[in-house]
Amino acid sequence: MAHTRGPTAARARPATIYDPHCTRCPRLAAYLAACRARYPDHWCRPVGSFGDDAPRIVLVGLAPGLHGANRTGRPFTGDHAGILLYGTLHRLGLATRRESLAADDALRLRGVRIVNAVKCAPPGNKPLPAEVRCCNEYLRAELEQLHPGLRVLVALGRIGHEAALSALGLKRAAFPFAHGAEHRLDPARYLLDSYHCSRYNTQTRRLTEPMFQAVLARACELAGLRPSRGA
Repeated sequence: MAHTRGPTAARARPATIYDPHCTRCPRLAAYLAACRARYPDHWCRPVGSFGDDAPRIVLVGLAPGLHGANRTGRPFTGDHAGILLYGTLHRLGLATRRESLAADDALRLRGVRIVNAVKCAPPGNKPLPAEVRCCNEYLRAELEQLHPGLRVLVALGRIGHEAALSALGLKRAAFPFAHGAEHRLDPARYLLDSYHCSRYNTQTRRLTEPMFQAVLARACELAGLRPSRGA
């Protein structure tokens, strides 16, 4: 797919932070159309953000998983990555339930919002650089809207890290990615890095539960949210 033409850079910035009918990336639009035909019970559209409308912490993931968020319509819901993510948020008192199975379940987030660098499920879970850049306009618009109370961004993986910096208009070279890294972006905001909570990273022990919880607990501390054991 190396010769597939990417998004047109000259297109105007999206007027909203989310468009469930967006087809700005031809490769992703074609992939989702094929997914709808193959999996008619899946969401198979761009997936919006989820969580507190006035968060102090924003988690920046990669993209919807084919049979996770692309199926349910909610980030990290119904897939392996969500097991560690929502379980950890629950232990810290930031989620009302430890497991997220469907977009209409009772799980709610407290002080936290989950966004993705790319809102559409990409083939092989690997978005092209042009697709990340195109979708970054939505992320930029959302972070601008959330800015007044936002204190900490947590990047789940390098792509989330770079997407967050691009959305904030900051240079990547000034803030190198590393698991557990803590970057002060300005007097009021921080960026923390974590390896992505993917099946591969957790099964290979590149990312363990204590490692992940330590990053999110630090995010709570910097955001002024007191971690507590979930009910």
